[in-house]
Amino acid sequence: MKNPKDSFFKGRLRSFKFALKGMWLLMSTEDSIKAQLFVAIIITAFGIYFNTAVEKIADFIHPEYHEKIGFIKDIAAGASSFAAFTSLIIAGFIYISKISLLF
Repeated sequence: MKNPKDSFFKGRLRSFKFALKGMWLLMSTEDSIKAQLFVAIIITAFGIYFNTAVEKIADFIHPEYHEKIGFIKDIAAGASSFAAFTSLIIAGFIYISKISLLF
């Protein structure tokens, strides 16, 4: 229960604590969330590994700065960002319809 004498900051910290507790309960009890978390960790690891691989190959081919190598690195970084933003948009389509049902 909220104490009326609590400051704004203290109230936000308390809310954050409850949110973290809820996240922990969700991850520790729901099998679908466990599966999604596992897939997210694997995909993130692959993304870091392969983006780093592109950069290392480009640096090996042309160690000093070169405009075309910079372009290739930018495209590699853009591709992973594009994939991340696309997943957020898809998640939005999925969850916004569910959230709108609540109101």
